[in-house]
Amino acid sequence: MFETFRAELDEHHDRRERVIKASRDITALSKKIIFSLQRVKKLQTLLSPNISNEISTRQGEIAELFTSIVPDLGGINAWRYQRNISGGIQEFMEAISFQQYLETQTLVTFEEAQDKLPLGVELTQEDYIGGLYDLGGELMRFAITGMAIGGEVPRGSGETCATDDRDILNDLRDLRARFEVLDTERSGLRVEKKMDVLKTCVEKVEGAVYGMTVRGRERPTGWTPGLGEEGGGPDAVESY
Repeated sequence: MFETFRAELDEHHDRRERVIKASRDITALSKKIIFSLQRVKKLQTLLSPNISNEISTRQGEIAELFTSIVPDLGGINAWRYQRNISGGIQEFMEAISFQQYLETQTLVTFEEAQDKLPLGVELTQEDYIGGLYDLGGELMRFAITGMAIGGEVPRGSGETCATDDRDILNDLRDLRARFEVLDTERSGLRVEKKMDVLKTCVEKVEGAVYGMTVRGRERPTGWTPGLGEEGGGPDAVESY
């Protein structure tokens, strides 16, 4: 009898380790996708061939990793190991939502996000929303970098879809407002820390816009946000 228990425990630990390793690898590949997307210069533009190829390759590797653990997530195990795969799924949600935003200036829907996962890998509402919360940090970095390079708040170029003259700050504020009215206590979502980070991201972009439009009038010609300020420069952008 005890040998049976030992075998079951060994199988459980092996399965759990496979899921954890896959989650870590998925997280690392998703971060690389995000790093590639941060090289995009404008909203609503087609990705360059180099960036597109990099992303396609890494998405293929992520799909293989998800597929490899589908047998370990069958039946009740989908919930037994949900916490172990959650980090990888949330990072992947952040990556695909960032890509869709850059290309179309829209958010990926829950159904669209689920279609990005292979059959057998369930997308929970918490993982989907967690990825969208984390998206705020990437939008903040993209906005700060865009202002430092181009001297204006990034907005849609209209190349891939019609634009209604929204800029990235308006979108960040809208995202914050919609999450603020979300009833996280009743739904059981544990996102308080993510909400604080999102608010900070919006405030950083607002501060950069303020410095560019109001205080910028006092700056010499050629000045750009993050350059020439106390604590400014390229390192300041990276510090976000």
